[in-house]
Amino acid sequence: MNTIYAIDLSLKPTTFDLWHVCLAGTVVLLSLILIVLLLAIVISLARSKNKPAEKIVQPAAPTPEPVVKVVEKIVEVEKLVHAPAPEPVILKEYTPDAALQLLSLLQKEARFIDFIKEDIAAYSDADIGVAARVVHEGCNKAINEHFSLAPVRSEKEGKKITLPQSFDASTVRLTGNIVGSAPFTGTLIHKGWQITGIRLPKLTQGHNANIIAPAEVEL
Repeated sequence: MNTIYAIDLSLKPTTFDLWHVCLAGTVVLLSLILIVLLLAIVISLARSKNKPAEKIVQPAAPTPEPVVKVVEKIVEVEKLVHAPAPEPVILKEYTPDAALQLLSLLQKEARFIDFIKEDIAAYSDADIGVAARVVHEGCNKAINEHFSLAPVRSEKEGKKITLPQSFDASTVRLTGNIVGSAPFTGTLIHKGWQITGIRLPKLTQGHNANIIAPAEVEL
């Protein structure tokens, strides 16, 4: 025979032992923890609503360089890379025929080689002066006949002149105290000479230019 037990929920415990004390304390502690967590959540939500939204500042994008500047830079790099190497200095080789021909003309007209090779220590100044006059006249004749001369500078010697920054250093030789860079101002000491025309006679085939003056034999 089955026995049915009924539980009356309205009944109150008549005893309050240590087990019930621990259970009640645990319930109170959990309730306090739950209340603290709920308060923390509410406070954090209130702060987030009142705090202004921070703006995210993105760094400005670099301004692209104009296409023209980029092209110019590329061209400059190409110039640096593909610049041709400087050409080596080529020295001109001289031919002695013209110089030998000039000596021959001076010897023919002024006995120039005879004069400079002569030992003049045994002669008086008067004798040397007479010989120098003959040599001077002959040399002047040979030069004027076969060359055209002109002064490099047209100013008078002893006059102050100014050389610009672009002056030709091959036509003017600076002397004295040279300091700094052009323009230079100084005194014209010598006007210089330059050849404007050459009229040397043509040499025949097989001519030996090394013979300045042939030996002379009188019969």
